[in-house]
Amino acid sequence: MEYIKEVYAQYDKERIRIYQAYNQSIAEEAIRLQTFGNNFNVNRMTWIKPSFLWMMYRSNWGTKKNQEFILALDIKRETFDRLLSQAILTSPEAIGQSGADWEKAFEDTAVYCQWDPDRNINGKAIQRAAIQIGLKGTALREFLDNGIYRIVDMTPNVRKWNEQRKHGKLSIKDIPAERLYPIENKSTRNRLNMK
Repeated sequence: MEYIKEVYAQYDKERIRIYQAYNQSIAEEAIRLQTFGNNFNVNRMTWIKPSFLWMMYRSNWGTKKNQEFILALDIKRETFDRLLSQAILTSPEAIGQSGADWEKAFEDTAVYCQWDPDRNINGKAIQRAAIQIGLKGTALREFLDNGIYRIVDMTPNVRKWNEQRKHGKLSIKDIPAERLYPIENKSTRNRLNMK
């Protein structure tokens, strides 16, 4: 199946919301500090995800081990756009790059992009892709130091919505509304295999 590769997100003129799932110690520290503290390992890659329902699928609505706490990070749009402009796909065949070209770009970057089937409320794949952006090294440090505007604990809402969902009482209108995020830079679109 050919998935529509566009970014759907909750955003305004200045910020875009992305999601992450963590264990209690990392999450509570991040909420308190409004950034990530000593419990967060800056030497590992971290993935940010604008799709709320893909995050719910990935964390099984916050019930997977070490993913029990769901955080929404409101980040600056300029930060998000810069990350997209630096991102390299995790798979070269998606854009027809030769192995050597892709390997060099992949080794040189600290920002990665992966597309996965986005999901509906019940975890079924839909006909569009959800973007994940992986950060490490200098890109991750810059993101932590300058990119985060606010961190919101979504865990209580996620638990409530999951109970409603299990009883067939959750509507798409109840969860965060996402819309098409404009990515107009042709170079970025080509590199990330966006049609």
